[in-house]
Amino acid sequence: MCGIAGIITTGSAQVEAPDLKRLADALAHRGPDGEGIWISPDRRTGLVHRRLAILDTSERGHQPMRSADGRYTIVYNGEVFNFLELREELERSGCTFHSDSDTEVILQAWCLWGEAMLYRFNGMWAIAIHDSRTDATFFSRDRFGIKPFLYTHTSKAFAFASEMRALRSLPWMDTSLDPDVTQRMLFDPFSIEGSDRTIVTSIRRLPAGHSAWLRSGKLSVNRWWRTTDHLVEVPRTAQAQQERFRELFFDSVRLRMRSDVSLGTCLSGGFDSTAVVCMMSRVAAGAQVHLREAREWRQAFIASFPGKSNDETPQALEAASYAAVAPRILRLDDADALDQIDVVLRDLDDIYIGLTTAPWQLYRELRQARTLVSLDGHGADELMGGYLQGGETLGFAIRNQAAKILKGSGALAHVGGSAKAAWMSARGMNYLRGHTFSAPRALPIAADEDELPPEWGVLNRRLYRMFHSTVLPTILRNFDRLSMASGIEVRMPFMDYRLVTYTMSLPDSAKYRDGRSKVIARDAMADLMPESIRTERRKVGFNSPMPEWLNGALGQWALRLLERPDAEFDSLVDCRGLVRRVRALNMARAWSWERAGRLWPYIHLRWLLDQRTVQP
Repeated sequence: MCGIAGIITTGSAQVEAPDLKRLADALAHRGPDGEGIWISPDRRTGLVHRRLAILDTSERGHQPMRSADGRYTIVYNGEVFNFLELREELERSGCTFHSDSDTEVILQAWCLWGEAMLYRFNGMWAIAIHDSRTDATFFSRDRFGIKPFLYTHTSKAFAFASEMRALRSLPWMDTSLDPDVTQRMLFDPFSIEGSDRTIVTSIRRLPAGHSAWLRSGKLSVNRWWRTTDHLVEVPRTAQAQQERFRELFFDSVRLRMRSDVSLGTCLSGGFDSTAVVCMMSRVAAGAQVHLREAREWRQAFIASFPGKSNDETPQALEAASYAAVAPRILRLDDADALDQIDVVLRDLDDIYIGLTTAPWQLYRELRQARTLVSLDGHGADELMGGYLQGGETLGFAIRNQAAKILKGSGALAHVGGSAKAAWMSARGMNYLRGHTFSAPRALPIAADEDELPPEWGVLNRRLYRMFHSTVLPTILRNFDRLSMASGIEVRMPFMDYRLVTYTMSLPDSAKYRDGRSKVIARDAMADLMPESIRTERRKVGFNSPMPEWLNGALGQWALRLLERPDAEFDSLVDCRGLVRRVRALNMARAWSWERAGRLWPYIHLRWLLDQRTVQP
């Protein structure tokens, strides 16, 4: 797990060493264990690596790493969890290894299999491989976009990095906001990350499941993974379906417990994180010896919000006791709302619907405890319907049917967007200039065009979009930034591609039935976790207590921020109307989760602009 970056020039221009150093310094938090910079002999390609040493912590795992014949040079961010199995296969083909890292496995796999290697990988990655013989560079991002890859492409150079702020550190970068993307983000904060666009005009994103080649200054992007092409045949009986889910989940956790350093888990007390820590305990208790399994893992980090609506500390402690792990509690109170707020917003490196102090502080706690890897429950909600609550099934079905109808008609989609904009305006949650009664244009997202199986119900259809296009891409971005801000690697057992393709192949009824979400997972985990948590229907997200914080000091901070004039903000937002709304909510102490989620992105954007050069 690391930070990667690079610059590839066109024409006669050469890579400047100070620019590579700027990229490395901007990503230092992602890789506190080492820095590597490689420049090609013709000085037209430079690769940067900041290392977080997880597998093979010796110098043999250093990057950029070169192939034995010197032809290929790789920088890589992520983990390929089945690297031991792939290494055995490569050794049978005659490959020899000089390290115990998964990076060398990827490099050898590239030499033997080329792009076909991607389908063999079980993990998360962003990869750049330069070919000195052809002067071409290959880039790849994992199936679901767990690890980031951002780039800028001009007539003189192509530059890439793990975070936008690294690219913005380059002196020749255009850091101006893209007004169309920014307004779309304010209208729907979950509609951007699945696309190839960002709020910065000159910065693009390699979408999840895509690869690219850069040859002679020309970039060609290709989609190598489409989940619907890999759906599987599922067992016919409910019991067999549950057994298969349990087998896949067990093996996913087993692979993700491979580490040469200490690991733990962030434990909220909800179903997802509890299922992860209990399965970790199950894996460790087995008689089978698992190679490279972490020796130290019995650590659970818990964010506690005393007296707040989203506090699940009692449930988290129950889960820790069940799994026989040592709990470490981080208590957050109202004073934390403004504590290091500038650092938290800067580390997020983008705009979100809430202040992400809670996870940011929790991952900092892991670093202080020298626990460098966390197995977390991200992805389960979007995979199996975690956001559904009892009594909402009718509304959910109506929204899905509407989305299905609107997808095929640009005119109807425009009407639907206009209705949403008008509804938000009427409720005091839309302050976009020029869009009181119309929605900003949606961005193209590859997965939105996928042809879904005709037998799928409305739930599967909506979950597919949440997983690939809207909610999950944003969640993955956030937790990458928040964990890597403290040099922590997050692994997500529910995101194992085998488990994803299997679960998506199941019918709606296996995911939501009789007011119960995640049915297949809950049934599969019977007798493996506390029953009270396994059957709990309440859903509490891992968020800071935004309503309580905004009804206090954070709301006053936001008001003072918005009252400062800014021409660029005013060109996008009805600032006067927004200030009146925030002032009224503060005075009435009327902030709710919905109001916070709709209005905080405006506040976050205004803070971003106060950094002047869009420097978070």
